[in-house]
Amino acid sequence: MAKESMKARERKRAKMVEKYAAKRAALKKAGDWEGLQKLPTNGSKVRMHNRCQISGRPRGYIRLFGISRNMFRNMALEGKIPGVTKSSW
Repeated sequence: MAKESMKARERKRAKMVEKYAAKRAALKKAGDWEGLQKLPTNGSKVRMHNRCQISGRPRGYIRLFGISRNMFRNMALEGKIPGVTKSSW
């Protein structure tokens, strides 16, 4: 499990990206690069990092489900993800 501070930092970045998205898009369209530089650095979408919503794990992230491979496997085996079954051949 990731530290709670890391998960909180990512949530804070996500809020900031959402807050400045419209302003950032308008400045880019206008070509105001100096105005863009005055915006907070963490307001850029590039600064966000995908993390598991449950454990906060930064690696092995499955975008479709928003969780890491470990959590996906556990939840799939417990039957908590609809339509996902363990394959056998």
